[in-house]
Amino acid sequence: MTMSEQQSVSARQHWISVLAKADSKALQDQWQALAIEPEYQFIRKPEIGLTMMRGRVGGSGQPFNLGEMTLTRCAVRLDSGSLGVSYVAGRNKAHALTAALADALLQDRDYQVALQEQLIAPLEAQLIAARAEREAKASATKVDFFTLVRGED
Repeated sequence: MTMSEQQSVSARQHWISVLAKADSKALQDQWQALAIEPEYQFIRKPEIGLTMMRGRVGGSGQPFNLGEMTLTRCAVRLDSGSLGVSYVAGRNKAHALTAALADALLQDRDYQVALQEQLIAPLEAQLIAARAEREAKASATKVDFFTLVRGED
């Protein structure tokens, strides 16, 4: 794989991640503001299912089945031929469809820059802000334990 192909794959992984993790209402609001209504056909209509979550003992040891998680997936093909896919945690068919359409349009050079600036960047900023808020709440409850050493050893 060439360097430009790796960069392209990395960029797509990034925007798919942002679209999947974004708040559904925020995604729908941003999408409506863009007023883009591409012609498309379903490859896979939005459908709800389960996936097995896997974990590793101690973070890097033997894998084990952690449990099942609900997800919604969707795949669309634009009239231009671009294929968009999405996998979204939960049971939100509208979120999955919007994410798949955005993925397909982001692969089109005509839409890519505008969508990066008007859709992906604001959603990513919201994700970063939400994470910072969670971290601040968690750090506010942090307790530092210490041990006093007695000199009687």
